[in-house]
Parts: sequence; structure tokens; C-alpha cells
Amino acid sequence: MSLTKKTEIEKNCYELEFTISKEAFEAAMNDAYRKNVKKMNVPGFRKGKAPRSIIEKMYGKGVFYEDALNACIGPAYEEAAKESELAIVGRPEFDVVSIEDNAPVMKAKVYVKPEVTIENYLGIEVTRTEKVADEAAVNAELERVRERNARMLDVTDRAAAMDDTVTIDYVGTIDGVAFEGGSANDHSLKLGSGAFIPGFEEQIVGKSIGETFDVNVSFPEDYHATDLAGKAAVFSVTLKEIKATELAPLDDEFAKDVSEFDTLDAYKADIQAKLQERFNKEMESEVSDKLMDALLERMQADIPEVMFEMETENELRDMDNNLRMQGLDLSTYCKYCGMDLDMIRAQLRPRAEKQVKVRLTLEKIAALENLTASAEAIEDEYKRISEAYNVPMDQVKAMIDEKDLAEDLKVKAAMDLVKEKAVVTAA
Repeated sequence: MSLTKKTEIEKNCYELEFTISKEAFEAAMNDAYRKNVKKMNVPGFRKGKAPRSIIEKMYGKGVFYEDALNACIGPAYEEAAKESELAIVGRPEFDVVSIEDNAPVMKAKVYVKPEVTIENYLGIEVTRTEKVADEAAVNAELERVRERNARMLDVTDRAAAMDDTVTIDYVGTIDGVAFEGGSANDHSLKLGSGAFIPGFEEQIVGKSIGETFDVNVSFPEDYHATDLAGKAAVFSVTLKEIKATELAPLDDEFAKDVSEFDTLDAYKADIQAKLQERFNKEMESEVSDKLMDALLERMQADIPEVMFEMETENELRDMDNNLRMQGLDLSTYCKYCGMDLDMIRAQLRPRAEKQVKVRLTLEKIAALENLTASAEAIEDEYKRISEAYNVPMDQVKAMIDEKDLAEDLKVKAAMDLVKEKAVVTAA
């Protein structure tokens, strides 16, 4: 047994005093000696051949203490943490109490999960915004599909009009001086898209191919480039090309071109079914969000700051992983957005706080309701993860501890119970 004392020093914070056995520390000292002796010069001995006792006499008894402690503190702490039976969160803060007779006594400051109280978590009343895949919704989706599959036709017999896509060259000046980022060649712009400064696109309407003209606009007061915000600018624009969008007629041929169906009616029925499925998920998500908010209003806990910090770092790592999958990283993202890591952490913090509170609340409900995860449910979840990520089952089991998976399933069961007992009405 390595744990010798467990003391609560503040709310949800303990100090664990534990020992490292003399045998383990001595073995670690010998390993540290073997690792470092080759770098030490001792008069009278060839480099790397001086005995440990001579080195300790020359450099001091504690010459190998740091390496030895680093090597064996982990296993000793893990044993002490287990013996403490505390739900420890975050990394411990270590300190040396004594190293007498090569049997170190250590202490670790640790934080633990807080005690959570919650009442009236079953039968919560929430409203849900009903969403129905009616004819209007289906027609709107059909229009989006038509636009995605539209043809672009060259226009040569008329001036530019709203909804045309034009190709332009432009040079922007302020008080007659060109400014950075204010010029481009062969730029494609859909008129009416609102992609440019307010008033810019409207002044292209009515102009013909080959025409060069001035566009007079003012940058918005809240423009992202502060050196341009609120300033009047003149753009010399040359219209080089006009293209119009041609939408296909809504008929059976259109359905065959864009789907697996032979008739427009069959295609519309499929759109309606898929839209309703999506709407159902959105309604379910809305109910879940409202129930979570209601649960958080009912829960009470003194949550250690370290739990919020840990979850924020988890969110940051997830963000970095997602960016890397897109060929970016946090450093590049920061440059693009004009932010640093602390600013991103500040943005992620509210979500992290909510995640921590929701998890603690659902864990408490699972405990109050005596919810468990059966061996069959655990095995099914391993299988689901394996199939979802196309990773062999044995690798999934090696990556995800069964106890952690069981806790996740209990949390899910708690949320399912809250949903089942909720009173949901249509808004």
C-alpha cells in the first residue's frame, strides 16, 4: 500500500500523501545512473566507468534523484489514487515531502468530481417547433436542385441584369490612390449575391460587355479592414463577360437527370420522405437541447475550475483534428482569423462548461436511477464503433476502456430516460 494519508484541503480538493518503496526507488536510481554515467567526467576513471558511489560522493547524494523520481512516481501515484477511492479529475500537482533512507514520501494535490444535486428531472415540460415536409418545402428543395444543375449561357445581346454572373476586372482607389486588396482581374461575380460592398453590384446592372465605368461606393462603418471602414471608394470596372442561368423545366426528364427515379412524382415523394426525416431529427435535437438546458437549471454543484480547463483543451484538440482533416491546422487558422490560441479557448469555453455540467448531471441521474450497462450493450457499442469507423473490433477495444464505455452508455441511458418521461408539446 502506497497511500499513507488522504486530507481534504478545500472543497473538492484533496492532498494525497504516498510512499515510493525503497526497492522501486533504488532500481530507478540504478537506471538513472546507467543512463547518465556516460556523460560524466570523474578524475581517475575513464568516461562512463565511474562507480555510482563515487559520482554521488562527487556530485552529491541527490544527483540521480530527479530522474529516479520521474521514473517511479507515476506507478506509485496510480496505486495511491486507486486506494484513495476518489473520483480524481485533472493532473495532480506533486511535491516531495522527504527522501529518507532512499524511500521517498510524496504528496499530490488533486481535484475530484463534485457532488451533484438535482431534483424534478423527470416529467420536464418543453415545446417543440413542428416541421412538416409540405408541398412548399418540397418545391423549395426542387428549386435548389434546379439551381445546382442549371446551365450557364453566354449573353451577348443585352446588358447585365440581376442574377447574371459577370466576369470583371476592377481597380479600387480612395482619394485617387489604389489600396491593397482593391484590384482583381477576371473576377466572377453573381449580381444580387451581396458578395461585394453594398451598392457595387447594382451599378453593374445595365452595363454591356467591353464597357469600362466607375462604381462609387462607401465601405461599411463596421468593415473588417479598419483602415477602409467608412471610407468612400471609386472602382474602375471593365465588364468582360455576362452569363445567364438557365433552369431546366420540372418534368420527368429532369427527374431522370438528377435522380434515380423515372418520374417527377416519384422524385418528389423521395424528397418529401428525406426532408421529413431531416425535420424529425431537427425536432428531436431541439427537444434534447431544451431538456439539457432545463436539467442545468435544476442541477447544483461546485465544479472545480480544472474540469472546465480540461474540457476546453479537449475541444481545442478536436478542433485541431478537424482542421487537419481539411488540410489546415490551428496555427494557420489563427493567422487567417487574426486570433491566438487564448482567444480561441475563450470562444470554446462556454461550450466546454456546458459539456462538463451536462455530463455531471446525467451521471448523477444514472446513479439515482441505478442505470447500468449490460455486457451485451457494451459489446454492441464496440461493434457499432468498429463498423462506423471501419476499425477492427480488437483495435477498438484496445483504444476504448470497457469501464469508460460503460459510463458513456449509462449517461446515454440517463438522457434517454429524461426524454422518455418529458412532456413535449407542439409550439
